[in-house]
Amino acid sequence: MTSALILIDIQMGFDEPCWGARNNPQAEANAGRLLAEWRKWAAPVCHIRHVSTEFASPLVSEGTIFKHEVTPRDGEPIFEKHVNSAFIGTELEDHLNHSSVGDLVICGLTTPHCVSTTTRMAANLGFNVRLAHDACASFASNASTDWAPDMAALDPQVIHDTAISHLHGEFCTAVTTDAILAEGP
Repeated sequence: MTSALILIDIQMGFDEPCWGARNNPQAEANAGRLLAEWRKWAAPVCHIRHVSTEFASPLVSEGTIFKHEVTPRDGEPIFEKHVNSAFIGTELEDHLNHSSVGDLVICGLTTPHCVSTTTRMAANLGFNVRLAHDACASFASNASTDWAPDMAALDPQVIHDTAISHLHGEFCTAVTTDAILAEGP
């Protein structure tokens, strides 16, 4: 069975400085490599776009434009969401089921939020998930420490690694882009 590639929220709005420091500057390039191969293999691709309902969010207007590494082509489905999971309020699950897709490769932004939530929900819906951990990234703003006054701010790499560690083995198999490309869809 062919895997569908799910590209989550790889949008211009994540270039805004308000997100703070980030890990993995190669995430978009790795996602672009996956997309190029999926297209070459004529395997299913789904683009997910976060359109915020918050007026001041960087994920409105031009912030919803897909980054050039993963710009959708005509005919590639785009699912717009307003929450963390790509399955809530969209037709993604129906689309995958009607396309007889049972296996997913997921990547995108940000690791502990929309990538994690979508990966967890995909597994709970019965999909087999490979998570391209090096085609995902986290930002310093993805983890708030204001609830613990003595806690230092968390590094984006720690945030990313922790999120991947929580997912791997329970909701997905976390692998590199190169390993996924070697296996194929």
